[in-house]
Amino acid sequence: MISPVLRPGAVTRRVGAPATALAMATLWLVAALATGLAVVAAPASASSNGVSLSTTIGGQPVAGSSASHPVKLYPNRPADIDIEVTNATTRQITVGSVSLNGTVAGLTFYAYDTDVNLTVGPRRATHLRYALDLTGLDGQATGLIPATISIADLHHHQLASQSLVTDVQGSLDSVYGLFGLALLVLTALAVVGVVVGIATHRMPANRWRRGLRLLTPGIGLGLVVVFSLSALRVWVPTPGKWLTVVLVFAVVFFVIGYLTPDPSDDIDDEDDDDLYLEATDPPPPPDSGEDHPVPA
Repeated sequence: MISPVLRPGAVTRRVGAPATALAMATLWLVAALATGLAVVAAPASASSNGVSLSTTIGGQPVAGSSASHPVKLYPNRPADIDIEVTNATTRQITVGSVSLNGTVAGLTFYAYDTDVNLTVGPRRATHLRYALDLTGLDGQATGLIPATISIADLHHHQLASQSLVTDVQGSLDSVYGLFGLALLVLTALAVVGVVVGIATHRMPANRWRRGLRLLTPGIGLGLVVVFSLSALRVWVPTPGKWLTVVLVFAVVFFVIGYLTPDPSDDIDDEDDDDLYLEATDPPPPPDSGEDHPVPA
């Protein structure tokens, strides 16, 4: 059964507030690992209790979206959304809202919620069509961003969802671009701090602590690579990809810190060199006490 075109309610926008302190990156990464691994294990299209959806945006099916064929979102034009909701259960369901969220590294950079009131009978399929106003998207994100479109009931319990790849035609001075720039600056400061610590022999004497000291810039560099390649539309930072990149950088920098020599050894070597030079210096000639005539 195909219903007529529906006119949903007002659209509300929520923009994720990304953290800007790289010093908290280590703690954040631990939490993000669990979330990212759960997302990796989840299917691209998830349903609950026999409810599923098939979505097209701008005439393009989201099921076939990829890095080479992303769903393009333009801030200056509405997105025509067509959702087929299939209810394979024996009970009637009511869809209360539709959400479109773009998330990278566990942080939501754009989110659009649309209030609807769509009833789908048992063992029926119904279409929901509406135009989503994307005004303000240029200030929120840009580049290739993985997203999820989901439907929920009147009590905000998710009924079904579908993953997609979006190409946001935004600007680099958006929240997404500025977040990447902040990561770059903080990572550069962390790297400079480590270099200065090594040069001035101020690194911890314990190998594990030296490894942890280099862990933060390693995580920062990994995140800079993730956000830069996404903004430049080189790749899609799906959980499996960005977790791998960040973990590789973190492990490499930890190993580098672990294998760096103990700074106290360098100081001891310098002291030994000073003692050796003092021991090998020739003694001053003895004073005979005789007066020598000064030539006229």
